[in-house]
Amino acid sequence: MSSSGGGDQWAWLGLLKWSLSYSDGTRPSEESMTPMSAEDKAFLESVMKDGIIDEGERMKFILKEMADALDVMKAKSEGDKDIQEKLSEDDMEDLLQELRDIVEQIDYARAFAAMKGIPFLLGCASERKFVPRSIRAACLGIVATMCQNNPAVQLQMLEEGSIPKLANIYFAEFPTENKSDEELDEIDGLLRTKAVQALSASIRQHATAEDLLCLNEDACKMIESALGMHGANETLLGPTPIALRKRSLFFLHALITSDTSSAERVRLFNRSIAYVADNFIDPSTESNSEIREMSISFLDQILKQKKSVNAVLSRKAFLAGLGVKQISTLRKLEGDEREFAAMELENWESLMLELARATPDAKTT
Repeated sequence: MSSSGGGDQWAWLGLLKWSLSYSDGTRPSEESMTPMSAEDKAFLESVMKDGIIDEGERMKFILKEMADALDVMKAKSEGDKDIQEKLSEDDMEDLLQELRDIVEQIDYARAFAAMKGIPFLLGCASERKFVPRSIRAACLGIVATMCQNNPAVQLQMLEEGSIPKLANIYFAEFPTENKSDEELDEIDGLLRTKAVQALSASIRQHATAEDLLCLNEDACKMIESALGMHGANETLLGPTPIALRKRSLFFLHALITSDTSSAERVRLFNRSIAYVADNFIDPSTESNSEIREMSISFLDQILKQKKSVNAVLSRKAFLAGLGVKQISTLRKLEGDEREFAAMELENWESLMLELARATPDAKTT
């Protein structure tokens, strides 16, 4: 659902401006705002002093510039037609790209989060009506970058309610029958792909985040939907974009085969596993070789980890028949074609071996 209505529509922008003022050492403009925690404030101050002053100041500069530009959009949304833009869309994209480059480093990502950067990014990405699509996509890209292998930021994401917020962003982007130009643009799945990428990065290898995602029905449906398992209320123009399917498949693979996964988690996604087996491994239904390789490896890994294998074994006859055919076809290739298909052949051979060894899950009482 869109966040473009309601009195709190631009609350994230106000929070950003307040936080930037607070980090400058001035008195907060709104006493009702929740102050920065002592830990966050101490960390931010150390970042500013200890060797990375330039990058810290640059992040503040970028956020202030973005806040000013977004203030113009806010004023326009409220009916001020005479206000002049301070930054072009290209200028805003350039600043966000620079910010993304900075937060690739773990300490800078933590410092950015301490500046209340997370609610800014999620709020900006949620504002469909007035914030340009490219800016929203860039914000989601920054979320994914700063969460990567960064448990402290992942925890702050959870505290900001990122799982339902990213699911809302995803489901708001389906093209509808009353198509606007912006919705036609989304046929490429850019924003949906970025939302899946951001959600994936925010929970991967964080045990609590992974468990919470599995408890969120909308987030689980988001993964299914991104694979192509669309509900009756979803109207799409054309097939699910390749980039979106790749992101969702990678996400599902990581979630199911993580160190903290369980039989219950695997079974939660049994429909998705069966869908991958039915649609993503046969060249007659999936032309993208990378998706085929990823899917075969995914099914093979499920069998190898032995947490729950029934979803794969439910397709055993189909998989075995297709596997024999594909292995024979791939082994006959020569030259560059054989080299290109080497990984797919290796994955098929491993999967066939695991299929022969696998036994159904023990019955639970």
